[in-house]
Amino acid sequence: MTVRYIKLAAVCAVLILGLLSIVSAQQQRAQQSQSQGSEATPMQRIEIMRSRLNAMRRSLDSAIATLNAQDSGQQQQRSNQQRSASDDPRERLRGLEKEVGSVLSEVNDIGGKVERSERFDHSRLDQLETSVTDLNTRVDAALVATAGARSAAASNSTASATPQKKKKKGRFFGLLGGGGGDDRYSDLTGTAAPGRDRELFETATREVRRGRYEQGRLLYQTIVTTYPDSPFLPLAKLAIADSFYLEGTTSALIQATAAYQDWLTFFPTDPLADRVMLKMAEADMRQMGLADRDISRARKAEQRLKALLQQFPQTQLRPSVMEHLYQVQESLGMHNLQVARFYVGRQEHGHGGLKGAQDRLREILQKYPNFSYMDEVLMRLGTLYMEEEEPDEAAKYFQQLVRDYPSSEYLQKAREQLQLIGAQIPEPDPIRRQMPVPQRPGTMENLYRQITGIADVDVDKNGVIISHDSHATDDLIDLALRNNGQLPSNIATPVRTAPYRPVVPQQQQNQQPANDQQRTGGTSIRVGSQQGPVPSSLNPSVTPPPPTVPQTRPQPQQTPPTSTVVPAPSPTPSSTPPGS
Repeated sequence: MTVRYIKLAAVCAVLILGLLSIVSAQQQRAQQSQSQGSEATPMQRIEIMRSRLNAMRRSLDSAIATLNAQDSGQQQQRSNQQRSASDDPRERLRGLEKEVGSVLSEVNDIGGKVERSERFDHSRLDQLETSVTDLNTRVDAALVATAGARSAAASNSTASATPQKKKKKGRFFGLLGGGGGDDRYSDLTGTAAPGRDRELFETATREVRRGRYEQGRLLYQTIVTTYPDSPFLPLAKLAIADSFYLEGTTSALIQATAAYQDWLTFFPTDPLADRVMLKMAEADMRQMGLADRDISRARKAEQRLKALLQQFPQTQLRPSVMEHLYQVQESLGMHNLQVARFYVGRQEHGHGGLKGAQDRLREILQKYPNFSYMDEVLMRLGTLYMEEEEPDEAAKYFQQLVRDYPSSEYLQKAREQLQLIGAQIPEPDPIRRQMPVPQRPGTMENLYRQITGIADVDVDKNGVIISHDSHATDDLIDLALRNNGQLPSNIATPVRTAPYRPVVPQQQQNQQPANDQQRTGGTSIRVGSQQGPVPSSLNPSVTPPPPTVPQTRPQPQQTPPTSTVVPAPSPTPSSTPPGS
C-alpha cells in the first residue's frame, strides 16, 4: 500500500512539474512580446512580411508574363516601334520585382536568426515593416497603372499567336496530383476582359472555401489591381480580409485586422461597416490569453467594441456586441483581481502594496460591475480599509456584500465584520436572492486553460461574407454574386453617429437613477435578462470621475426597461492605475 502511494505521488509530481514548465515558458514568451512593444512576436511579424511579399511577387510575375506574351506575336511590330525603357511597363514591374526579392531576402535572413535564437537588431524589423508597406502601395499603384497595357498586350497576343496546347505537369501517370501549379489561373490573372472580374470572383470564392487561402487572395487581389471600376471590388477587398480571418493562425488574424481596417478606410459608409468592426474585435478576442498573462488583446477588443457601440448605437448586432463586451471585461476584471491578490500577499509579508491593491479593486467596481467575483472584491476592499483603521468606509463594502450577494461564501465573514464594527447588517435583496449563482470554472477546467493558455471567449469564426462551410449557398458573398456584386436590399445601412460630447441638462446630471443603470464610468451591462447582457447606458465623459465607491448598491430589475444610449466621444479607456 505504501509503495502504491509513493508511485502515485511521484506521478503527480511529474505532472505538476511539467505543467509548471509549460506555464513558465508561455509566460516568458508573452513577457518577451510585451517588452518589445509589439502586438506580435518577431517570428509572427516575419511570417506576415513573408506572406505579403510572396503575394506581391506572384502578382508581379503574372503581370510581367502577360506583357511578355506580346513578344511572340508582335516581334516584327516591336522592331519597328521601339519604346524607351522608361516608358515600358515591363521595366517598371521588373524593377519592383527586384525590390520585392531584395526585401524578401532580408526578411528571410532575420527569420533565420530568429529560428537559430541568434541576436539581431529589433529596430530592423520596424524598418522592414515600413519598407513592405511602402512597397505594397507602390506595387498596387503600378498594377493599376499598367492594367490597360496588360489588357492590350493580352488581346493582341491572343489575336496574332497560334494556339498551343500546354503540357500538364505534376501528375503521376495522369492520375495523382493537381498539376499546373500557378499556371492554372494564368489566363484569369494575366488577361483583362469584360466579365472576367466576375469569373475571378467566383473562382477565388471557391478556392477560399476549399481552404486554399493563398490562391484565393491572389485572385481577389487581381480584381483590385486590374478592374478598378468593377462592382465586385469592395467585396473582393473584404473577402481578402475574410480569408485571413478564416485561416485563423495568429499571423493571419493580425493581417485580417489590418485588412478589415483598410477596407473601412475605403468604404466607411458601407452597409457592412458595423459587421466589419465587430469582426475586428472578434479577431482580437481570438488572440486573447489568460487573465494572468498579456491582456493587450483584451484591452484592444474592449476599445473596438465600445467604438462600435458609439458609432452605431442602433446596430442590429448590439446583443452580440454586449455579450462579447461582457466576456472581455470579465477577463480584464480577473486580471485586476489577480494583481490585487499579489499586492495583498506583499502587504501580508510586510513589503507594502496596500494602495496598489485598493486601486485595482476600485477599478473593478467602477468599470466591471457584473464581474463574477465581485463578492471577493468587496470583501477584500473592506478588509483593506479595516487594516487602515477606516471602519466606516469598510462597512459600506461589507453591507453591499451582505445585501447584494446572499449566496456568497464571504457572507458570514462580512456579517462578523459588521458586528465587530457595530454597523447595521442589511437584509438580503430579495431579487438578488432569486438570481442564479455565477458559474465559475472548476479545477479541471482551470488546469486545461493553464495548459492551453486560451481565454474562455465565444466568437464566430466565420467571416463577414464567407463562412467555413464549403457547401454554403446563402452567404452574403453568394447573394452578392446573384446581384452582380451588389448586396441585397434587405441589408439596412447602419446609422453612424459621429463622436461628440452631448449637452446634458443640469437636472438630468443631478438625477440619481434608482435602478441598475447607475454607473460611475465606462459601459454598463445589465444582467438578469433572458437574452443575456443588455446595454443600459454609455457614460459621455472622456475621463471617468475620481475613484469613489457608491453608497448603495443599485437594485436590478427582472424586466429590463428601454434605455436611451448616449454615444461616448472616444473608445479609449481611462488611464491605467498604478501598478499596471
